Amino acid sequence: MNDHQLLRYSRHILLDDINIDGQQRLLGAHALIIGAGGLGSPAALYLASGGIGHITLVDDDEVDLTNLQRQVMHTTGRIGQPKVDSGRAALLAINPDIEVSAIRERASGARLRELVRGATVVLDCTDNFATRHAVNRACVAEGKPLVSGAAIRFDGQLAVFDTRQADAPCYACLFPEDSGFEDVACSTMGVFAPLVGVIGAMQAAEAMKLVAGIGEPLAGRLLLLDGRAMDWSTVRVARNPSCPVCANRAISHE
Repeated sequence: MNDHQLLRYSRHILLDDINIDGQQRLLGAHALIIGAGGLGSPAALYLASGGIGHITLVDDDEVDLTNLQRQVMHTTGRIGQPKVDSGRAALLAINPDIEVSAIRERASGARLRELVRGATVVLDCTDNFATRHAVNRACVAEGKPLVSGAAIRFDGQLAVFDTRQADAPCYACLFPEDSGFEDVACSTMGVFAPLVGVIGAMQAAEAMKLVAGIGEPLAGRLLLLDGRAMDWSTVRVARNPSCPVCANRAISHE
């Protein structure tokens, strides 16, 4: 790190759990964020400010007036722009020293696996089960840790799925693809604006913990937030040995 970076990240470096070595790991990391909306906005902003060296935003949508109530990475002046381009401008305005890649597409299949393969950590900031399952399959196949968040109305949830660990569940262990869960869109049900900020910021925190190797990640636990009562609860999540996605995965010993 140069003198400028030592000053920029000084409040991280002062933390014994991070210090210079941890900050170097953050700077050398690549975070892949799928979804540049309500959750992706705060997650990306904190990853950028905290010094993740390379951030890739993946989203095929454009900034709309209805997004601005909660998607804090975007502005009125950027309505109509691709969200990934708007997001890239916001992240570089905070931290011009990092690299930000903007990919405007709905990645799936081999393309999604390619993107996941190049990442250190993946953040699922999407709003539908089909995409979440696709991201999960790619992360399991490529051995990458996944930080998953969701928010609707006043309810939020957060989990880490790190199948590099032998006993860790994947997203499909918790929400099987054939379980009949229905997507609930905020465009029809609404979402409390600060809620996505809380969950998205916590996704960034879990991602940075994974990269820096500090603390205890949220793997094997589902954290639930009732925003009306501001009440947190935790549910233990066990690996499903018959899971069609992760049952035969390769385990990393790194």
